[in-house]
Amino acid sequence: MKSPKDGVQSVSRALGLLQELARSDDGLRVSDLARSTGLAVSTTHRLLTTLEQHGFTQFETETSLWHVGREAFTVGSAFGRRRNYIAPALPFLRRLRDATRETANLGILDDDQLITVSQVESREIMRAISPPGGRVPVFCSGMGKAIVSTWRDEDILSLVTRAGLPRMTAKSLRNPDEVLKDIEKTRARGYALDDEEHVTGLRCVAAEVWSPQGEAVCAISVSGLAARLDAARIDEIGKHVRKAANDLTERLGGTHPDL
Repeated sequence: MKSPKDGVQSVSRALGLLQELARSDDGLRVSDLARSTGLAVSTTHRLLTTLEQHGFTQFETETSLWHVGREAFTVGSAFGRRRNYIAPALPFLRRLRDATRETANLGILDDDQLITVSQVESREIMRAISPPGGRVPVFCSGMGKAIVSTWRDEDILSLVTRAGLPRMTAKSLRNPDEVLKDIEKTRARGYALDDEEHVTGLRCVAAEVWSPQGEAVCAISVSGLAARLDAARIDEIGKHVRKAANDLTERLGGTHPDL
């Protein structure tokens, strides 16, 4: 009989496999999953089969590829339902997408990272897409910086200490002084900017959304190719994003503490 420790280890390994599958839109072979997770092929197959029995994974016989199953979507959707601002945000995201012709996003902070929880894709053929559920370091993210710009400087520096400043591109912020200068600019202009700090060639303009309790509960953003979100358009898009964030704040009954 397996010990409790073995059981916890199995759960951890199974969740690791789900996370790997979630990163691949095209599916993965069992050998690829075994290699990326460091598990034996036999162990990987056993865990995938168990997950499949519960609907969390799906096996495609024709290609021998494993995918995330429908039950994983059902469980993940519960996360969104728990946050009652996701559904109300959709009309504002669509309006923002139509006004800017770029992808509109909604994000939250979770475990010291920024997670995209909802998205309305641009209709442009070439567009910036960071799928919902993806995690980004806070200070490489327009939405992350928009939310933390509402914090006290000492709390921002504590986050820098906890989460660090990963170098995602040559433009990523690298030290606390750069972070505070960037946050100061964000506060002054009313929106945050990810200037190719997460992915080279992509920019993101974001603004925070306020809850009825006077907290920045989430953020709205527009993301697109840097060639289209050039210096001439940034401020114009920033105004659209700021208005969308303010409109969603009003829709939620939110309150800006300085108003």
